[in-house]
Amino acid sequence: MASLPEDSDRLPVKRFKRVAVFANPTSGGGKVLKLLPRIEQMLHERGLAADIFLTSSAVDLESQVRREADSGADLLVSAGGDGTLHSLVNAAFGKNVVFGIVPAGGGNDFARALGLPLQPFEAFEAALSGELRSVDVVKVTCISTGSERFYLGGGGVGIDSDAAQLSNERLRKWPGRLRYIAAAILGFSKYAPRRVRIFVHESSEEFPFQKAVIASVLNTPTFGAGIRLLPEARIDDGLLDVAVREDLRLSELLRMLPRLIWTGSLKLPGLRTFRARRMRIETDPPVLFQGDGELLGYTPVEVEVMPGGAKFLVPKQTEG
Repeated sequence: MASLPEDSDRLPVKRFKRVAVFANPTSGGGKVLKLLPRIEQMLHERGLAADIFLTSSAVDLESQVRREADSGADLLVSAGGDGTLHSLVNAAFGKNVVFGIVPAGGGNDFARALGLPLQPFEAFEAALSGELRSVDVVKVTCISTGSERFYLGGGGVGIDSDAAQLSNERLRKWPGRLRYIAAAILGFSKYAPRRVRIFVHESSEEFPFQKAVIASVLNTPTFGAGIRLLPEARIDDGLLDVAVREDLRLSELLRMLPRLIWTGSLKLPGLRTFRARRMRIETDPPVLFQGDGELLGYTPVEVEVMPGGAKFLVPKQTEG
C-alpha cells in the first residue's frame, strides 16, 4: 500500500496506486449508474487504475471496502449519498487510505461541509485537482453491547432519530430535504418527548434527565440535505456541537416550514447548545441513536470525536 505521509496535505492524486469506487445503484433515483463511465474516464485521464464496485446492501458494501483496502486500494471513492459514504468510512476507519466523494444522493451534507460542489462531476473534478484535508470522525459506542460505529455529520436521539427511521423506510424514495422534513413531521405527530441525560467527560458536567424533542450531536453545519441547526459546527475543530430543546409545538414547526423548505434555516428560540469532545447519553426509555441517518444502536451510548480521523480529497483552498 502506498505510504501517505502525515504532512502531505497537497499530495497529488497521481501518487495513489489504486482507486476503488463504490457505487450505490439506487442513490439519486438510480442516476449513479449513468455517472460511472465518466467517473472511470476522469480517473483514467489522470493515470489512475480504478475498480468499480456496485453494492447491493450496506453489509455487502462494507465487506467490499475492507477487502479492497486490505489488498492495496489507497483511494476509496463513494459514489452515492451520505449513507454510502457512512458505510465506506465505517469499513475503512483506521486504515491507511484517503476518501473521495462523488455526491449523487439526496442529502450530501458531508460533501457540503468539505466545500465540494453538489454537481457530481464538478465535485469529483474539484477533488481530483485539489488537496488532502484531515477531518473529524464521530465514534459511537453502545454501552450495553460494546459495539462501535462511526459517523461524519449529524447524529442524535431526538425527533431526528425517528425521522431517520421513517426516511429510510416509508419515505426512502422522496427527494433530499423534502424527505427529511416530511419524515420529521410524520415522526412528530406520534412523538412523545423522551427523557435525556448527558454527561460531559472532560468537564465532569452533567445535564440531568430532562424531556427533549431535539437532542442532536453535530459534526457538520448541516444535516438532512442542507438543514442548518448549528451553522457554526465545524468538521475539523476537534469538537462536537450539541443542541437540546425540551419541547416544540406542532404549530411552531408548521410556521417554520416555508423557510425550512426553501433555505434550510432552522432557527429555534430556547435551544440549549454547548460543545464537547466526549459524552455519555442516556435516555429513559432506551432509544436508537442515529448518525448520518443510519440507526447505530440503543442508548446508553458514549459519543466521542476522533480529531483528524479521516483524510478526504477536497478542493484547493484559496490563499488568504
